[in-house]
Amino acid sequence: MKLLPSLLCLLLSLSLVAPAETPVKSAPIQAALQPFMDQSQLSGAVTLVAQEGKILSFEATGLQDLESRTPMAKDSLFWIASMTKPITAMAVMMLQEEGKLNIEDPVAKYLPEFKGQMLLKEKTESQSVLVKPVRPITIKDLLTHTSGLVGNSPLDKDAIDVLSLKEAVITYALSPLQFEPGSKWSYCNPGINTLGRVIEVVSGDEYAKFLDKRLFKPLGMKSTTFWPKEKDMAKLATSYKPTADGKGLEVATIKYLTPPFSNHKRTPLAAGGLFSTAEDLYQLYSMLLNGGESNGKRYLSDATLKLMTQNHTGDLKAGFTDGMGMGLGFQVVVKPMDVTAMLSPGTYGHGGAHGTQGWIDPVKKTVHILLIQRAGLANGDASPMRKAFQEAATGLLK
Repeated sequence: MKLLPSLLCLLLSLSLVAPAETPVKSAPIQAALQPFMDQSQLSGAVTLVAQEGKILSFEATGLQDLESRTPMAKDSLFWIASMTKPITAMAVMMLQEEGKLNIEDPVAKYLPEFKGQMLLKEKTESQSVLVKPVRPITIKDLLTHTSGLVGNSPLDKDAIDVLSLKEAVITYALSPLQFEPGSKWSYCNPGINTLGRVIEVVSGDEYAKFLDKRLFKPLGMKSTTFWPKEKDMAKLATSYKPTADGKGLEVATIKYLTPPFSNHKRTPLAAGGLFSTAEDLYQLYSMLLNGGESNGKRYLSDATLKLMTQNHTGDLKAGFTDGMGMGLGFQVVVKPMDVTAMLSPGTYGHGGAHGTQGWIDPVKKTVHILLIQRAGLANGDASPMRKAFQEAATGLLK
């Protein structure tokens, strides 16, 4: 009995020492991205990795806003920019399945303003030579960025609060084609915006309402919108770009969008106007990985999804990294290499202007979502952040 006090003292002393000697291990994705935050290349990130319907990692790291020191949260809202493009393409393919359009049809069948569109054959200081193209542009050309439409859009500048989608598309139709349709791949925002207008004409719904009614609400994508509400703005991740000396970050504007972001008068850009969250995107990508079906509701047939995610550009150089091809709205990994080396052939997805990424690997049955708001990247699809994220994610897979 006399030994009891001594024994209690010994146990108490061990309990006090143990926590200090036990290292705290960071989550693998956070550990991979932390150096970018330490070096002021990134403010923060939200990442999600899933395999076979199971979320393996869902992490928020860093800061949503540097000035207020607001921590990044799993439900932080991001401008996903060109990740909007495949969503627009899904809507087009839903309408094809309903027999309301055919992607092989000329765009002019649905938008008469494109009838008689000419090709710019030659341009000098004194004149422009226009000729009739070999064939008119098709909806499929728009989906694969092979239409030859003019690359500069009025909606890319200051007209987003002035021109409607309908009016902007008329300006594309009045501009001559820059190359023969189908002859090359050239990334084209006006082409995807034109698809948004086709959706309106064919469905009878406004473009944004069609997406909300047919995709976002049924899938439970509650935060995905072209116009975040005032209450959602507190969750919006601030976009940053490198300072002039490259040693820090400063606030960057969202190139194609003007505040207030909740202003419904701003045109919903089919090529890049959506805001979303990691959880919402996971609902969408899970449906795709499941062959076009979610919770007993079918959105796309398996055959249509396979058509969308195969390479339609053949040997044309496509995408922003080597080894890529172009599907219908999706970019497709044809030959994995460099930043895509850890992905399977046939992996499909899309990136956004400020570094956001979403990719579905149908072979490994995985979903990779990287949400950051980093302007000024030399190549968002080949960013070091994306590579570090995907390498860390690979270590989590079966």
